[in-house]
Amino acid sequence: MVTVRDPVCGMDVDTETALSAKIGDRTYYFCSQQCLDVYTSPERELKAMQRRVTFTLTGAVAALALKVITLFGLITAIMYFDVVGELRVYDIAVFIVSTPIVWIAGYRIYKGAYQSLRNRNINMDVLVTVGVLAGWIYGVINVFFLPTAAQPGSGYMEVAIGILAFVLLGRYIEELIRRRSAASIRKLLELQPTMARVVRDGKETDMSIDQVQVGDIIIVKPGEKIPIDGFVTSGYSAVDEKLLTGESIPVEKTVGSEVVGATINKTGLLTIKATRVGDQTALSQIVHLVEEAQASSAPVQRFADRIVKWFVPIILTAATLSFTYWFVTSGNFATAFLVLLAVILISCPCALGIATPTAILAGVGKGAEYGVLLRSGEYVEKARKLTTVVFDKTGTLTKGEPTVTDIKAFKGFSERSVLEYAATAEKGSEHPLAEAILKKAESDNVPINQPDSFEALAGMGVQCSVGNRKVLLGNRKLMQEKGVPISEAEADLTSLETQGKTVMILAVDGKSVGLVAAMDTPKESAAEAVDQLKALNLEVAILTGDNERTARAVAQQLGITQVFANVLPWQKAVVIKRLQAEGKVVAMVGDGINDAPALASADIGIAIGSGTDIAKETGGIVLVRDDLRDVALGIELSKKTMRKIDTNLFWAFAYNSIMIPVAAAGLLNPMYAAGAMAISSLTVVSNSALLKLAKFKSKRVND
Repeated sequence: MVTVRDPVCGMDVDTETALSAKIGDRTYYFCSQQCLDVYTSPERELKAMQRRVTFTLTGAVAALALKVITLFGLITAIMYFDVVGELRVYDIAVFIVSTPIVWIAGYRIYKGAYQSLRNRNINMDVLVTVGVLAGWIYGVINVFFLPTAAQPGSGYMEVAIGILAFVLLGRYIEELIRRRSAASIRKLLELQPTMARVVRDGKETDMSIDQVQVGDIIIVKPGEKIPIDGFVTSGYSAVDEKLLTGESIPVEKTVGSEVVGATINKTGLLTIKATRVGDQTALSQIVHLVEEAQASSAPVQRFADRIVKWFVPIILTAATLSFTYWFVTSGNFATAFLVLLAVILISCPCALGIATPTAILAGVGKGAEYGVLLRSGEYVEKARKLTTVVFDKTGTLTKGEPTVTDIKAFKGFSERSVLEYAATAEKGSEHPLAEAILKKAESDNVPINQPDSFEALAGMGVQCSVGNRKVLLGNRKLMQEKGVPISEAEADLTSLETQGKTVMILAVDGKSVGLVAAMDTPKESAAEAVDQLKALNLEVAILTGDNERTARAVAQQLGITQVFANVLPWQKAVVIKRLQAEGKVVAMVGDGINDAPALASADIGIAIGSGTDIAKETGGIVLVRDDLRDVALGIELSKKTMRKIDTNLFWAFAYNSIMIPVAAAGLLNPMYAAGAMAISSLTVVSNSALLKLAKFKSKRVND
């Protein structure tokens, strides 16, 4: 028997008996049709839940409106008019409102309770079912069979729909959170190309990616996605690996270079030999890591489910013993049943079920005011113990594209003339470094001329002619190839390279006349954000796929001492787990697909809103603004939200601990028990709402 984990609920399932669905080149297994529907068509199930919540809340509001009308004496005479004997219009109205709600909206809960009992695995559905049905049935008995003014049965029916409204609302909020986990994996799978151009028996054939085998030769044209992992057997091109590595400058690929599936071939024709296909590709490894990290989490919003194994049996036992005691001592079934009902109603886990969702909603509302979105209690759970914040570099700490930082001029040339020649030489190039030079020239109002001739030299730079002058712009290799001495520029060249900058040498008529240096510079808010985090006594580190020299240059500018460089996308989660193994509680801040495993593995994932959808779906906190100072604000908001969750859970348990013995002693009328249950829920909601009044220390909030 082979067991795998259901990607929606995290349960272990047998692949031979479980439901399955094939998405891309992978097959997923599910414990139930409901989980399969959530994963393959998440909107359908979510909309169904939304309809049930709306239906129930509408009924609860209608019942409350009827109660308010009678309490304030409005049309009381009509509402309390006896239709038959002591049967009143009001009672009939509540019966009509509550019946479809109890039996339609609550059906899924009753079905879950039945399956739970059948599998001898009692869950919270059992207690909710007993509370709802016991209240509603007892209300019907009182209204139609034992109507008395002292025991208005309609009140118990109101309680039944009130319980359903609270429980269904809490579960709807949780489903919103759970759906995002499935969505992040779906988005990753959508990156994988579905077709590949394979050479077999000397013929090119377009075939499904599922049919590609290790050793196959793949042809990838300019602008196409590379479908598999492999190495180049012929051709030259620049490949955009930003989606996986986060680095903004395309990587040059020649014969023997490794390429990764889902990256984009930019310029030349490549012939690639497949070395990893299917589940073995880098993208599939990222998917696996995200799945594992999400499935292994223990969200605080499921706290009630973690204690259900002892809570529900104790409540049911206490209710049964109370019923037995009062029936034996009083000999009155009605009295004993009222005690049983009071115990069940007072212990109904409404406050417990909404303790986390209401706090998260309040936190989301507060954060939305400042562009900081909290997605679930899963990621704020450990905020108070946070010790380390790890940043991705490219696109997170830095702008994500190269910017000209230095211009050096020699041999009678001015910096302006060096920039003019460089911009003219790069006018026909689409390379990111060329774009940086052209932007610099435009911002400095430097004229950009049309070269008389232009040629891109693969892996080295460009050459052109401007009037009667021959211009070269490129790296050391180009100067060596063309016989241009660079001894005069060597000191500046080495100094700039040591700072992690990419340096281009400008030569005119065979002489080096200047240098143009560019690098991906830190964002304006980066330094202040790092200072704020240090003020919160947090360690700050950089985790990047870029080279050590460039990473340390950025770290030095920002005052960061801990750097993890040359880290491949699937290795980022390993670094996070290593830090966690050292006892650190880690927040990961990122913006790219390559950050998704690390975001999911971290105790708190923080995604930059300007980043990819996958990063935002995987992160537990999303920063809408591209302002890194919001990282400190998000952490502070998480801590405050977590404190609200703790307070809510405390009041929910304190309420049960105090009131259950009172109900079991026969000192609490079921109507009062239902009222106390509603008050406990109101207390939780009110406490969560106070988060809207919270004050923050973040400098950005006070700007």
